[in-house]
Amino acid sequence: MSDAALSVGPTAAGGVRAAPRAGWHVATVAATRRETPNATRLELEVEGWPGNAPGQHLDVRLTAPDGYTATRSYSIASSGPSRRVVLAIDKLPDGEVSPFLVDEVRAGDLLEVHGPLGAYFVWRPAASGADPRPVQLIAGGSGVVPLYAIAQAHADADDPSAFRLLYSVRTPADVYFADELHGLVAASAPFRLDLVYTRSTPDGWPLQAGRITREALEVAVIPAAERPLVYVCGSTGFVERVADWLVELGHDARSIRTERYGGT
Repeated sequence: MSDAALSVGPTAAGGVRAAPRAGWHVATVAATRRETPNATRLELEVEGWPGNAPGQHLDVRLTAPDGYTATRSYSIASSGPSRRVVLAIDKLPDGEVSPFLVDEVRAGDLLEVHGPLGAYFVWRPAASGADPRPVQLIAGGSGVVPLYAIAQAHADADDPSAFRLLYSVRTPADVYFADELHGLVAASAPFRLDLVYTRSTPDGWPLQAGRITREALEVAVIPAAERPLVYVCGSTGFVERVADWLVELGHDARSIRTERYGGT
């Protein structure tokens, strides 16, 4: 199936629901912009979208003229009751879906989306009167997408929980939501951003480029003694390695939520 031949097949779009319930919806691409050299941000206006919690995802289904369909899951970079849904999609060179979404989709195009999906990897503000738990976010590459949604929701809720994001990324140009993340640092005292560059660093950066180590992780994350809720998202190898280290450092495995990205 040629990516250029992909189009949207028929779909049943649900109406606005009182509670976020998954369903198929028609999405109109409202805007596109290059997020990194290899990724594109898509802003969608989704008919009948019931809203979504920070950390949820959706499925995008593309249909070829011969009826062949391809469906892939993507984390949502936005949250709340709005019908405007933001995605940030990394292109996999041999993929069926991501090259089309990154390079071919334009404002005004229609897509089929199914969601919102997922209840495990979500964050919600502390209930009134509850003792807010600190939150540690750990991202590898495009795994930052749902974690950015969580960090933004935390700021929007004016939640007092201490929040940190440890973000491993190849180069400065590969940072997703760079302006927004630095804006959260400037505007939200409980939010801290720690960047680790694996291939090249900005001029004057105090650390050499390299992958996160167990020692660096221990220094950067909220200590286990403070009982943080931890969200880890990235490639399978990254997530498994980090989760294992966290347990070795004394973090309760029941407080570590993981999500692995994949798909094409």
